[in-house]
Amino acid sequence: MCAAIRHRGPDDEGHHIGPGVALGMRRLSIIDVAGGRQPISNEDATVHVVFNGEIYNHHHLRAQLLPRHVLRSRSDTETLVHLYEEDGPRFVERLRGMFAFAIWDEKAERLLLARDRLGIKPLYYWVTPDGIAFASELKSFLALDEFPREIDVSAMHEYLALGYVPDPACIFRGVRKLPPGHVLTWDRANGVSVQQYWTPVRGEMPVTDERAVVEELRRLIADAVDSHLESEVPLGAFLSGGIDSSTVVAQMARLCATRVRTFSIGFDEPEFNEAPHAASVARALGTDHTELIVRPDADELVEEVVGTFDEPFGDSSALPTLLVSHLARQHVTVALSGDGGDELFGGYTRYARMETARQLPTRVARKLARAAALRLGHSTYGRNKLLDLSRERRGRYAATVAQPLAINEGGTLRHVASDHSLDALLDRWFEPAEGRDFLTQMTLVDLASYLPGDILTKVDRASMRVSLEARVPLLDHPLVEFAVSLPGHLKRRDGTGKWILREAIKGLVPDSVFTQPKRGFAVPLGRWMRQQLRHRLETLIDASRPVHEYVDHDSVERLVREHLSGRRDHSHFLWRLLVLDLWLTALRDASNRTMLVS
Repeated sequence: MCAAIRHRGPDDEGHHIGPGVALGMRRLSIIDVAGGRQPISNEDATVHVVFNGEIYNHHHLRAQLLPRHVLRSRSDTETLVHLYEEDGPRFVERLRGMFAFAIWDEKAERLLLARDRLGIKPLYYWVTPDGIAFASELKSFLALDEFPREIDVSAMHEYLALGYVPDPACIFRGVRKLPPGHVLTWDRANGVSVQQYWTPVRGEMPVTDERAVVEELRRLIADAVDSHLESEVPLGAFLSGGIDSSTVVAQMARLCATRVRTFSIGFDEPEFNEAPHAASVARALGTDHTELIVRPDADELVEEVVGTFDEPFGDSSALPTLLVSHLARQHVTVALSGDGGDELFGGYTRYARMETARQLPTRVARKLARAAALRLGHSTYGRNKLLDLSRERRGRYAATVAQPLAINEGGTLRHVASDHSLDALLDRWFEPAEGRDFLTQMTLVDLASYLPGDILTKVDRASMRVSLEARVPLLDHPLVEFAVSLPGHLKRRDGTGKWILREAIKGLVPDSVFTQPKRGFAVPLGRWMRQQLRHRLETLIDASRPVHEYVDHDSVERLVREHLSGRRDHSHFLWRLLVLDLWLTALRDASNRTMLVS
């Protein structure tokens, strides 16, 4: 199991084997390189921990523990066993950081698993009649001969709708993801118990002095970045030149004694090339900047991306994320990223679209619009607009993040995220946020679903594929708790997103950062699919491909033909299907397991 995830920790391997338990880990050495070898135990070797991540307040915690405990290393890992001795599972509430860890309590014969508040680090578990197995990636389970590899059809439906499998679901039946902000305890007598210890949902903060709020946000950002800078190995940052990454790098430049190493990539097409702007920001901030303009072999990259993710993962921005991780790893072992800013401060363009979206005024009118739309052919101009007008507000937002598709299920045809179910698709995430303004509700939904399921999964797997630790200071939980308590009008104002963040970083980042149009981390996917990847799309039409066990063949053929003809751009959803087909092929090819296990 450890060998399957060697890429996550190439520097060391450690085990603890005892009655009824085997703990293993791979280490990427960053703090206390010499003395922080895992597993780490308490003084009498009755509590053992394996840990992935960083505890940013470990110095403060160490000072609290020293009067009562003997600490043999300078590692943040060692604080975990002693905190557990003092507070039991509730000690996770004292941690500031990104983490997934397992603690074995030998006396109680009890296992504790925990995952950080936002889901920055992954943690899967598999419960069987014989016990429980856990791992950072599914590759470790696939290394077990007894692992059944059975597809969970419900999870497949969620992937087809969203492009990722949201927690706690997993693509394999019987496996679960421990959700962000949760702890799991297991013992043989009682089995598994999962409890939530943190939620991003907060009441709205009363604001009487906007300038004071701006100043507090500025302080929290500086504190978050400062806390993320500890490292005994080379450290740098991803820099796109957007608001979020520029904020992180600008703070780093103020706090670091030496020039910050920054990294960006661009494509040789102006529409998809952020590199010139990133280089301009780097010059203004005085960083030691490295950029790479690429014309990648898209066909070859597809194989590497599918092999990077142990579940089907349909976000095409994984391609540039993997490329920039490769670039950074040539120079540093740790890279800070600006992820999280869009969810916290209302930056996504889909929030703006919801501001201007029109909705028919009565339920009768919406029903009539929906009936009229469904009478039209899938490719009829205006059909999707009519469907959008027919939806409730939650359904309209769901339509910006989900894709309806006809699928096969037991020989019958049904729809994933159908025009009916789009209204309810996100309900489990919307309901805890009820009572807040709708912009805040959308951001809270994304914090609970899209952020851990897509963004953080992408960054973790792409960076750890090349043994690079990615840190996300904007997701420091004190900063998150402050941001989610702010009213929506401080986040979007006069049609502009991230209003309060922009106010907080004035004078910190170059003015050009505010005028640069938002691009996202995109690739020229539409063109690639008509050129370098054309043969892969044509292969998708083959009814014998494994994807057609789950997806309606005629629907896929229509999407492929429309895209290749240039009539419509279905590139993002076709990428989702292409990834799924390659993932299923790799899984089921008994003679070639390298994509998922190596």
